[in-house]
Amino acid sequence: MRIRRGVTRDDEFVAFVRDASPRLCRVAYLVCGNWHLAEDTVQASLVKLYLSWDRVDRDSDPWSYARRTVVNAAIDESRRPWRRETATDVLPDVAVPTPSALDDQVVEALSALPRAQRAVVVLRYIEDLDVDTVAHVLGLPSGTVKSHAARGLTSLRARLTPMAVGASHTEEIR
Repeated sequence: MRIRRGVTRDDEFVAFVRDASPRLCRVAYLVCGNWHLAEDTVQASLVKLYLSWDRVDRDSDPWSYARRTVVNAAIDESRRPWRRETATDVLPDVAVPTPSALDDQVVEALSALPRAQRAVVVLRYIEDLDVDTVAHVLGLPSGTVKSHAARGLTSLRARLTPMAVGASHTEEIR
């Protein structure tokens, strides 16, 4: 591992976080379906990443390591419902916009998928990773990734096709 002259470990980490945070938040949001939970997941993952930053091979691809940490944390969080915050009657003054470029209907359809299928679909088709990389990130066999992807896409098509048909009929009426 090489540290560039004049650049400290912390400087490298801050630069990495600045560049990677938006993508990490997007991945976490798409896996867990809640923007606030996604931010918390990314924050917790970055703390873990900082603690192991000396062991991360920064010359090759720290993004892959960070992405895997975020996906694992998002899936892990969904397995522990007792750790979630409880809702209150008081709402925030300002709505927080969804940072995703994806349509709200797509995000809603994604959130209806089981967590393993959702993680596979997000990594495979939104993050554009190949089957073997997704299998490695999630610790699943390649065949399981393929079947989760196929089932997830079938489910998404079933949920989104009626919405698209309804939208096209609405446009024809005008």
